[in-house]
Amino acid sequence: MVDKKKRLPRASRIGFVVSGLLLTGLQAEVRLPALFTHHMVLQRDIPITIWGWAAPGEAIRVHFREQSGITTADEEGRWLLRLESESYGGPDTLVVEGENRISLEDVMVGEVWICSGQSNMEWKVHSVKNAEAEIAAAQYPALRMFTVTKKVADEPQQDCSGEWQICSPETVGGFSAVGYFFGRELYRNLGVPVGLIHTSWGGTPAESWTRWETLEADEDLRPILERYQEALRAYPEAKARYDAAVRKLQEESTRLPVYQKDSGNLGKERGWADPQFDDGSWPTMELPKYWETEQNMNLDGAVWFRQTVDIPPDWAGQELQLELGAIDDFDTTYFQGREVGGTGEETPNFWTHPRKYTIPGELVKPGPAVIAVRVFDHYGNGGFAGSPAEMLLYPIASGKSSAVKLAGVWRYQIEQALDPNAVTGPDSRGLPPEPMGPGHPYSPSGLYNAMLYPLAPFSLRGAVWYQGESNAGRAHQYVKLLASMIHDWRELWGLGDFPFGIVQLANYMAVKEEPQESAWAELREAQALVGRILPRVGLAVAIDIGEADDIHPRNKQDVGLRLGLWALNRVYGRDVPFSGPVYRSMDVRGSAVRIHFDHTDGGLTARGGDLRGFAIAGRDRVFHWADARIEGDTVIVSSPEVPEPVAVRYAWADNPVCNLYNNAGLPAVPFRTDFWPGATRNQR
Repeated sequence: MVDKKKRLPRASRIGFVVSGLLLTGLQAEVRLPALFTHHMVLQRDIPITIWGWAAPGEAIRVHFREQSGITTADEEGRWLLRLESESYGGPDTLVVEGENRISLEDVMVGEVWICSGQSNMEWKVHSVKNAEAEIAAAQYPALRMFTVTKKVADEPQQDCSGEWQICSPETVGGFSAVGYFFGRELYRNLGVPVGLIHTSWGGTPAESWTRWETLEADEDLRPILERYQEALRAYPEAKARYDAAVRKLQEESTRLPVYQKDSGNLGKERGWADPQFDDGSWPTMELPKYWETEQNMNLDGAVWFRQTVDIPPDWAGQELQLELGAIDDFDTTYFQGREVGGTGEETPNFWTHPRKYTIPGELVKPGPAVIAVRVFDHYGNGGFAGSPAEMLLYPIASGKSSAVKLAGVWRYQIEQALDPNAVTGPDSRGLPPEPMGPGHPYSPSGLYNAMLYPLAPFSLRGAVWYQGESNAGRAHQYVKLLASMIHDWRELWGLGDFPFGIVQLANYMAVKEEPQESAWAELREAQALVGRILPRVGLAVAIDIGEADDIHPRNKQDVGLRLGLWALNRVYGRDVPFSGPVYRSMDVRGSAVRIHFDHTDGGLTARGGDLRGFAIAGRDRVFHWADARIEGDTVIVSSPEVPEPVAVRYAWADNPVCNLYNNAGLPAVPFRTDFWPGATRNQR
């Protein structure tokens, strides 16, 4: 049995966690979760849940449209109130009153969805194909976006960080691309406001988003926790070995360095940190973003960024908190010419570590003040990797309510321009992955606790999920893991079986000449199986839009479109095709097999030539590429090398060459007939 401190249920926890501090209800001020800000979207047609914190026993009044409600904070300072459902529309004002008054403006009512997963869900709009045109066209004022700040926690957290933003060319670039294109499809077709809550983290396995108790209670999932506990015990020694390996590679790498090396802070010598320095001739860049998304900025090295802010008179002499979000890779940050913070390679996960620096009160004077940030990128993308909501400046004493927002236009100048093609990443030089340790984003339940739990019970319609790459190789376990994770989410919200859309893994890696086994194909099968066994779970197929040499395909538009088609049909009842052909059954007829499909939507078609992607096997279970032809709503499969066939596979590879579609233009779901539990030759 895994040793883990027992968690208290949400209702029994005292206070809430902000920046690692436990705050009780001793302060009289009414407070709301981060999800409740200006420009938010509330879910239509179901009760609206509003909650927060106040002094124990404090009376709380809520007003929205024609509704009013009153409740009292409990002995732990927590309160919750439900208003009756509202129809779509807005903008409106939401008012919460206790000893103080909070007025949230520009509140819309419409459709709210969570968008979660790993890096392909995190992948931002500014990095997709045709990004410039997509960003310029993103004029959707009733589409709102909220990005949850990255955080890991061992225990469920009561709040997160982030804020709602109105979709526009100025804000959409840093948002989840799949989330945005999915939301855009809903917005265009439903004609109602859409709210997207993006919470994802690249590289994370599904267990990071699953409740600890769920993993612990299932014998098939418990090994995940056992491996994690073993990793924690081994961490000190493993981390020491890892650090030594990094140092050794850096010392030995003369002609081909593992990472680019910083040659010194030349910008500081040139006065680029000084407030008196004239940066008027520097070009501008909209932050946050990776600088590689800018024209002529494909470089590693050092780039300086400067912004002038206006310090209000009542801030004078106060300590300020400067938050910049994650910076990839390292930074040195200055306020009024003085260094106030920096993050180097000694910080775990430095490329995703949120920058938070304290500015001494002696530097804080009314009027213009200059923030200067030197960023050094030693490999891969470089720049500001967080969300706009994470870039703030505010007095520590009064908190974020009076914060100056720093996202937007900054001036920049290149100090060192190093050739990104001159380096090779650590994996190609034999360096092992950084070992699992405390606070690692891949830790079981760490993101469920910090980036999902605080979002409930915010009323919503459903969730979409793009993940699985990090669980490839564990497909059999993934069926139960993903199904359990979905159950955890639904139980947390208490809204029943809310809709859950899964993006199936895209094609990736080298094309194989002969049929063979594939961990990625098995993972796709697991995703499809979860869609079959759980109610109100859909599948968006991406088998035709991947890239052989990039795990992050740039075509996120079709992913969002296909998720949108599923939601429009299965959630909103629109009469639109939402699925490609799905295997139903097979009949063996002599030396040929006839495959029957659901979701043919007007017929089957082979896009781009002869039908490809089918393999066939006899009792020896040796698969051969098959001849395949379309006949009505079926496919006839055969091979002269297999006179007595027993099984057929389609698109069964890491990166299959396949081209079966229906007449609605949607690709067939990859399948194999030799696995489905309970399957027979004629019936699944």
